[in-house]
Amino acid sequence: MLQPTRTKWRKHQRGKRRGAPVSGSKLSYGEFGLKSLDAGWLTARSIEAARRAIVHYVSRSGQIYIRVFPDKSVSARPAETRMGGGKGAVDHWVAVVKRGRMLIEISGVPEDVARAALQRAAHKLPMSTQIISRDMEL
Repeated sequence: MLQPTRTKWRKHQRGKRRGAPVSGSKLSYGEFGLKSLDAGWLTARSIEAARRAIVHYVSRSGQIYIRVFPDKSVSARPAETRMGGGKGAVDHWVAVVKRGRMLIEISGVPEDVARAALQRAAHKLPMSTQIISRDMEL
């Protein structure tokens, strides 16, 4: 699964997810893309599940571009632990996604195959998404 090799700080605060994305809201690499309609956190597990769903459906043809990376650590305390004792250990990694961010792009496959593959990937993600094509953006 995806996670950074090294970070400047071990633990992050939760932060806000307000506003529109500054960058990454347009298709850059592929012909079809999956765009987020909500703000939220994408875990490394859900990104990997979406990637595997696409790879399985297109049977390893075409090119897949994952435009988000889980670089924010989320800490968790062990179950049934008393208060105090500091912040918990790093539990998993998430990518902070704002509304309108391009999540996944695909190229080199026919349109019907790309749409079906991205639809299968969208079912794995915890937010509502929209399939975007290159001709829709122009």
